[in-house]
Amino acid sequence: MKILIRNGRVIDPASGFDQVCNVAIAAGRVLTIGKVVPDFSPTRVIDASGCIVMPGLVDLAARLREPGYEHEGMLASELAAAVAGGITALVCPPDTDPVLDEPGLVEMLKVRAEKLQQARVFPLGALTRKLEGEILTEMAELTEAGCVGFSQAEIALSNTQIMQRALLYAATFGYSVWLRPQELHLGKGVAASGALATRLGLAGVPVAAETIALYTIFELMKSTGARVHLCRLSSAAGVELVRQARQSGLPVTCDVSINSLLLTDTDIGFFDSRMRLNPPLRQQRDRDALQQALADGTIDALVSDHTPVDEDAKTLPFAQAEPGATGLELLLSLALKWAQQNDIALARALAVVSSEPARVLGSALGPLQASAGRLVEGGVADLCVFDPQAMWTVAPGSLRSQGKHTPFAGYELPGQVRCTVVAGQVAYEGWGRA
Repeated sequence: MKILIRNGRVIDPASGFDQVCNVAIAAGRVLTIGKVVPDFSPTRVIDASGCIVMPGLVDLAARLREPGYEHEGMLASELAAAVAGGITALVCPPDTDPVLDEPGLVEMLKVRAEKLQQARVFPLGALTRKLEGEILTEMAELTEAGCVGFSQAEIALSNTQIMQRALLYAATFGYSVWLRPQELHLGKGVAASGALATRLGLAGVPVAAETIALYTIFELMKSTGARVHLCRLSSAAGVELVRQARQSGLPVTCDVSINSLLLTDTDIGFFDSRMRLNPPLRQQRDRDALQQALADGTIDALVSDHTPVDEDAKTLPFAQAEPGATGLELLLSLALKWAQQNDIALARALAVVSSEPARVLGSALGPLQASAGRLVEGGVADLCVFDPQAMWTVAPGSLRSQGKHTPFAGYELPGQVRCTVVAGQVAYEGWGRA
């Protein structure tokens, strides 16, 4: 298909390109940006007047719920939600059922996702078999099957020796390890430790659960030389430790979820189970530190932390409710909201959901590495067209995700996706949405 996108404000955050112009697409690639060659005959013309044309979003944390949890989400529903949010590539953790610890399971997931022709799916392989923290997986075979890194998902490693071996093996072969910093025993609560958790009688998760894990990870990185991506940082103290680690030269990257970036523990209110999240929402000082760190580059990327949860599992007493929230369709708008509230440049807001997460993935993207998260001539034609002036209200029933629970229900948010293109094909259109 040949597509001409006319009169949009084209922004490539990685290069700083920002200009109202045309984009010509052919054979799944961006043919030209700006001047259109005279003999270009598009089969589809998209008028992007008043809209921003940017690289497709890259989400580093999205659970698709297949295989094993189809009652909470299906590949078809969650990938449809992704492209409705302008997301053209996403990373899914290995905590499916069965766990992604065998090459055949990874290959099956990728084949099923490719058949849907929606967003690209990049799986993380399990770091240990069945995520039990005892025996390392065959990382080489999983990498060949399509894994972009290795993770324990939400299951903290209690055995430091196993973590050391995993990081050493990964460093030897150039693999990246994705870890959520959480000490196993301190991280068993349901809300952030503090006055609110005490008043509500909820078991608390202290900041030390994050910082102790970070100290351990950084010491092992020093001795092994491994590359580590830290998933969903949640505290001011954690931010400071990451800042110090980066200044010392450690090859560490990190992300923050839309929930931790914009909410605090006070949003739990009177046991609102929509706010039952991992990591738990912390205090305002933590949120402010996370926002600043994302702005100054200490935190690399913003993620949706998309975790669809069904009705029965969510509408329970707070401590018993399953943690998680839907977020794929909110990622872009919440990035814009964060930027507006904190006077952040638009280019930075778009970078943290496109070029920066693509940079984190790096060589794991294979042939896509040169242009994923970017909008450049000759690059892959994955892009998002959105109206920055359009406001919309988050109505859970209207979300395409099978999971309808979100802490942002009822919020009025800026920026509405009008069109998403994946590999040169229109994967989503929303021109008629209010």
